[in-house]
Amino acid sequence: MADGPLVGVVLVSHSGPVAEAVAALAVGLAGGGTTAPVAAAGGTADGGLGTSAELISAAASRVDGGAGVAVLTDLGSAVLTVKALIAEGDELPYGTRLVDAPFVEGAVAAVVSASAGADLAAVEAAAAEAYTYRKV
Repeated sequence: MADGPLVGVVLVSHSGPVAEAVAALAVGLAGGGTTAPVAAAGGTADGGLGTSAELISAAASRVDGGAGVAVLTDLGSAVLTVKALIAEGDELPYGTRLVDAPFVEGAVAAVVSASAGADLAAVEAAAAEAYTYRKV
């Protein structure tokens, strides 16, 4: 277990319910004990489908404890929105990283590794490794 702050994880989906469900799944599978801070940023502020820069920024701020923030996304424009926020330079906490990983499997790997005290690079690597999981 880490002595310091844990890496935060933000899950960005075009759908609020999808982001919330994946966050709940990842936290649930992380098992007991201390769980890394996780926030869902799904849909638009009015509950519609899409992505919201404001919701993403707010979610990143909520999970930022100083160890970095890993952001996982579902579809293309979510990626573009996060990239734009990172490019702005002051819209997301310092150390925020867009992680290239499958949304569900990557989220579980990210939350489990962050909860175990992994640093941001290790959280990113664990999430990205989920691309190699074979199901059949």
